[in-house]
Amino acid sequence: MNETNRTLPDLLCMCGNFRRASRALTQLYDDALRPTGLRATQFTILQVLSRAGELSQGDLGQILAMDSTTLTRTLRIMSREGWIAERRGEDRRERWLRLAKAGRDQLNRALPHWEKVQAQIERQLGAKRWRDLHQLSNEVTAVLTRKGDLS
Repeated sequence: MNETNRTLPDLLCMCGNFRRASRALTQLYDDALRPTGLRATQFTILQVLSRAGELSQGDLGQILAMDSTTLTRTLRIMSREGWIAERRGEDRRERWLRLAKAGRDQLNRALPHWEKVQAQIERQLGAKRWRDLHQLSNEVTAVLTRKGDLS
């Protein structure tokens, strides 16, 4: 059986399905962004900061549904590259982040690679399914990140 034509087995677990899809998407975006020196997670952070302006690290973590340890490690690398700028808040534990000029330049270099992947996936899924999937993934994230239980 040809590898590309093989049907993936159905996973009964929603978490397993989303994680498998997430890994496949991340690999696709990482491959496309590799010539720019960015990883998909870094691109997403640059994109959020570009759209939102200055954010606290806590707010950025909530927007991305990312745990603090992983976010801190990624931000350290990005700060070292000069892509993000930070300042301390009134509480010395608080960090405010914004896109640095080098980060804006890096984001602009990466955008055509990202747009190509976006268009490729949309073409393969079809415009309606692409929009529906985008909306559904946002809804699932909103439901699962709400404080309180899921009942």
